[in-house]
Amino acid sequence: MDDIKGIRTLILKNRDPQQLREEVRHYFHQTYSIDEKLYETLAEDDTFYLRADPLRHPLVFYLGHTACFFINKLIYGKVINERVNPAFESMFAIGVDEMSWDDLNSAHYNWPPIPEVRKYRDLVRARMDALISELPLDENGIGWSSPWWAIIMGIEHERIHLETSSVLIRQLPLERVRQLDFWALCTESGAAPKNELLPVAGGKVVLGKDDSDPLYGWDNEYGRAEFEVKGFKASKYLASNTEFLEFVEAGGYREQKYWTDEGWAWKEFQQATVPRFWRQDPDGSYRLRLMACEIAMPWNWPVEVNYLEAKAFCNWKAAQTGKPIRLPSEEEWMLLRDTFVKDDQPWWVQAPGNINLEHFCSSCPVDRFAFGDFYDVIGNVWQWTETPIYAFPGFKIHPIYDDFSVPTFDGRHNLIKGGSWISTGNEALRNSRYAFRRHFYQHAGFRYIESDAPVATHNEPYETDPAIVVWCDANWGDNPLGGKHVSLQLLELLKPWLGETKMALHLGCKTGRTTFELTRHLDFVTGLDFTARLIRVAAAMKAKGRIRYVRNDEGEIQSFVEKSLREYGLEGLADKVDFWQADVSNLVEKFSGYDFILAENAVEGAVNPKRWLSMIHERLNSRGILAIADGYDFNPAVTPVENRVGGFRKDGEPYGSFEGLTDLLSGHFELLAEPADLWQTLRESERKHTLKRLQVSLWRKKD
Repeated sequence: MDDIKGIRTLILKNRDPQQLREEVRHYFHQTYSIDEKLYETLAEDDTFYLRADPLRHPLVFYLGHTACFFINKLIYGKVINERVNPAFESMFAIGVDEMSWDDLNSAHYNWPPIPEVRKYRDLVRARMDALISELPLDENGIGWSSPWWAIIMGIEHERIHLETSSVLIRQLPLERVRQLDFWALCTESGAAPKNELLPVAGGKVVLGKDDSDPLYGWDNEYGRAEFEVKGFKASKYLASNTEFLEFVEAGGYREQKYWTDEGWAWKEFQQATVPRFWRQDPDGSYRLRLMACEIAMPWNWPVEVNYLEAKAFCNWKAAQTGKPIRLPSEEEWMLLRDTFVKDDQPWWVQAPGNINLEHFCSSCPVDRFAFGDFYDVIGNVWQWTETPIYAFPGFKIHPIYDDFSVPTFDGRHNLIKGGSWISTGNEALRNSRYAFRRHFYQHAGFRYIESDAPVATHNEPYETDPAIVVWCDANWGDNPLGGKHVSLQLLELLKPWLGETKMALHLGCKTGRTTFELTRHLDFVTGLDFTARLIRVAAAMKAKGRIRYVRNDEGEIQSFVEKSLREYGLEGLADKVDFWQADVSNLVEKFSGYDFILAENAVEGAVNPKRWLSMIHERLNSRGILAIADGYDFNPAVTPVENRVGGFRKDGEPYGSFEGLTDLLSGHFELLAEPADLWQTLRESERKHTLKRLQVSLWRKKD
């Protein structure tokens, strides 16, 4: 624990295997320990169950989440095959961090006692330490396709949550937290320096990296984008509390003209009058809430705000000065960084500014760390940019974490750059790219620039991933065989059995067409699918009423397709559906109490179909209906042979999947009718389709 704040990042390639193995071990334990050290700031275990932010889980979730992430990703990547605690690895799997500011989440969870979560963390720590000892590692080191990548991914993921959890702690009631010596604060405070705009010469900026890079990277860092950036002027310092006070005292929070529509709506909803972490006493003086204490306002520290507030300040500053003041784009910020931060030396051996917990466990004065003519180019607080995150040309999704970046490519998540005092590991390296919703609070402030160059948003609204497009077209395209769409044919088979059904669950919903169609007859339908990218499309259809995707027609010829709920007579039904990413083999308890369950390709698509089929009766109300539409086309890369329900010889005789279903379900269900067949088509190009013959069987729960 002596060097808990020591190692900054790891070189993963062309290393001595044993030395790298031990560095990974140290990096893992260091990360695990500092995460637990963070939660020591909570005064008592009951504090873990408070919701610091109504849009986020309580901290008990994050205590378990960073541990279960290791196990879930290693299982999905087939590095290990046994869970530590299946219930915890379902409950703590998926957070609610990317919600709209006005979309309050009222979900209730039966969170376990904190000692049990800590015991679980200890078990995971021991399992990971053993895995690091056992897993083969050669002189090529650790790359994108290495099983070790999942371990590094889990470590860097935990370091991200070190930041986000510290912000949640900062929002807890002051009496529920305690200031510890480990989290030593900066004691330097005084008058802020007068800010000024200094020139940054224009030049070429290249963003992105390739597989040869020796450092870990998230998927959004890969690819390549080049820019010729026009010269601009940038503020010498980050905007200080003093500078932002001028905006506050000028009525900035009262004047709608300085705010975007989104920003003003947020400001009105929150009734914000000052930045979130400012506190004002009756005598008019200000204090600043830090993670575990309040201090007299340090006016020369950087102000911490969300993007919406930073944008409003820039608009106000532009009006006051008559100059084109705004936040920098990603490429402009990178030009500033490349000009004043040199990466020809491994600077992470000694951090160049207030970063990596090496100097302070709080912000510090904006004139404390110089980078050439500027200050805090890296560190102190994150810096908002004008650029919504997007995929570089050449972007590819890592197969074991398909929903890290893709859900943020929606034009509503802006990039933050440079890192903060608590940024560790890979978080503030040149290629790092993190983005949050514009209302989101991080340890983030801003630097403003003067430039009349337009800001490119790099908006790419069309889905292009072939693995996702095929289901966009299968769900929302025309039936290439003619006649009714397969979802409508399926509804005709199901309709006589819907009866008085109110609530339904759709397993394997893909991009949501059948889920929406069911709402014509039901009160509410919840759609689940394992693939986050499919759920993202379904959620976009719910939120926007339309989706767009690019179809391959022939050779280099493509067609750009837009489909809408209105086109299918489904407008007005979006409030009757909801979509969630979930593993049908390991469902959380809340997905229960249904009158009707439709499992569409959910047998063949499950890691362990035997498990969910043997437990599905627990999700249904008395006399509820289970409909299974499946082609039983098992993929050994997804479903291990021993978990298949059929398609093999049993006692020397052929044993089909329907026989397997019957054996698994007959204890709790009765078959309602002879199975029927439907043809489902999957389009690869205009003249190449794959046909799937789905067997549809209907079962009624006996009790």
